[in-house]
Amino acid sequence: MNSANGAAVVVGVDGSEPALAAVRLAAREAARRQRPLRVVHGFIWPLLRVPLTPSAEGPPGGGLRHQAEQLVATAVAEAQAAAPGLRVSGEIIDGEAAAVLLGESPTAVLIVLGDRGLGGFAALVVGSVAIQVASYADCPVLVARGTPRPAGPVVVGVDGSGLSRAAVEFAADEAALRGARLHAVHAYTHPASAGPGDMQPLVYEESQLRDEEDRVLADALSGLAERRREVPVTRQAVHGRPVAALTEASREAQLLVVGRRGRGELTGLLLGSVSQGVLHHADCPVAVVRAAE
Repeated sequence: MNSANGAAVVVGVDGSEPALAAVRLAAREAARRQRPLRVVHGFIWPLLRVPLTPSAEGPPGGGLRHQAEQLVATAVAEAQAAAPGLRVSGEIIDGEAAAVLLGESPTAVLIVLGDRGLGGFAALVVGSVAIQVASYADCPVLVARGTPRPAGPVVVGVDGSGLSRAAVEFAADEAALRGARLHAVHAYTHPASAGPGDMQPLVYEESQLRDEEDRVLADALSGLAERRREVPVTRQAVHGRPVAALTEASREAQLLVVGRRGRGELTGLLLGSVSQGVLHHADCPVAVVRAAE
């Protein structure tokens, strides 16, 4: 996490109900971290040279700029109600939604977004805003979806690659903040092939395959018990598809965490079928975490 002095949790808003759900989630996350919350609205209309002030025939409180001010004020009030005493600020920033949020990410602790939206945040899960923010943000990105739960484990997806370590570390931090159990899930669908030149699959005993996949999990969690003694850790290797395994685990979780590589270097956990399936089907908020360069 970004530990810069005064670094805030940032939430993107557009006036939609999913965005307000993201505001409530972001307020709770900021309160847990003892950080301020920054409510941001990407105001694209000046770039399109659209008139921003009320028309001569319209009400004096009309106009796009005034509407933007109102939706930010509503979001700030929602955050303050969700976490009384939290320091909350709001700002309208001229620019396209993804560019505005990416501009916030170098100094943000966390960026929070709803899973659907209006205007610049429309089609968040599969649209360009989500792809750009989750792919290029310099901080973790949290998508508010599913059922908010104050209890249940923090679930982290482990795939045996280097990106799992960043996801595990973030998930462990989250579990510590929440006083929750960390549950690591690794899904596998092979046995592996025998190698180049051998067209026949290697026959594995189920117990041997399970032992090998258990080692993948153990490697991903190595040293965690010493670093985070206060966090209970459970692990599960599942012979099946990752989307199904993580979706099932999310039904009792308060947070699901998956990883991605550094800037622009994406894996299936973000842009492929796994991430798309999780973002569409997970029954709790989903955090996408960037691995170290």
